[in-house]
Amino acid sequence: MDGSAIAVARAALGITQKDLSKRLGITQATLSRYENNERHIEDATLAEIGELLGVNFTAFKDVHRPERGPLAAEAHMRRRKSAPVGEWRKCEARLNLTRMEVGLLARRLEISPSLVLPHLDPDDGYTPERAAQIVRSEWGMPIGPVRQIYKWIEAAGVFAFERDLSTARVDGLSQVVDGVAVILINNTFPVDRKRLTIAHELGHIVLHSGTYIPEDPEDEANRFAAEFLMPETAVAPYLNKVDLAKLQALKLEWGVSMRALFERAYHLGKVGREQRTSFYKSMNRRGWKITEPGSDRLPQESP
Repeated sequence: MDGSAIAVARAALGITQKDLSKRLGITQATLSRYENNERHIEDATLAEIGELLGVNFTAFKDVHRPERGPLAAEAHMRRRKSAPVGEWRKCEARLNLTRMEVGLLARRLEISPSLVLPHLDPDDGYTPERAAQIVRSEWGMPIGPVRQIYKWIEAAGVFAFERDLSTARVDGLSQVVDGVAVILINNTFPVDRKRLTIAHELGHIVLHSGTYIPEDPEDEANRFAAEFLMPETAVAPYLNKVDLAKLQALKLEWGVSMRALFERAYHLGKVGREQRTSFYKSMNRRGWKITEPGSDRLPQESP
């Protein structure tokens, strides 16, 4: 077994080498050698480590290179720029561990998705907006709001999970390794925010799973998500002369936040820069910067 799987499981729990080695009654240097494949791990020791970390490492004996970094072609993360390195590294480890478990199942089960998950490389001329339109078209999605987004992406073979990521600074992560696509969503946020994150991560999977390395992958994923959840041809007529009352009503119809709807109106040229500034001031005055009204009235979704 690749010893770095231990490092992945340990990091996912936020446990340091020092802490784990102390619990095992071994030196930190010995644990480091295990994790770096510099020393053979006896089965009894591996079982003890697995018991402490809650992982059956025996099942991962055929896993190679279990840890993948946040490269555009491999892992993606919707997070705030203020997220400390320790927080997002822990979330990345959670994603790696989840992907290892999913990969194990995928190799042992016959899975036949009913929908095709396209990979549309921007180097081939696909804009994020065009990619979202193609996905919706190929999946035969009805015009208008997306209902039950998890069912659509899971029908295309994407494995989706909701977890408490122990931080409010990371919304979600995704990864595609050996053809297996995994999305990990922070379950502590309201449904409208989670839906946008799911669409955002789907954008990464569709656009960034090849050799293409984007200049700004987050912007591309945001543009994909906006067109996927709020197609211009369907939503544009509703975004004329928007105000807070109208946005609250539209939120219940489209299943996205008032903020996301207003940003869509702004990028479609329905409102100007001054109106945008005024909108955010109004939201902040009402205490709606983080928690908006109406989120609890949206249908809950779960993978």
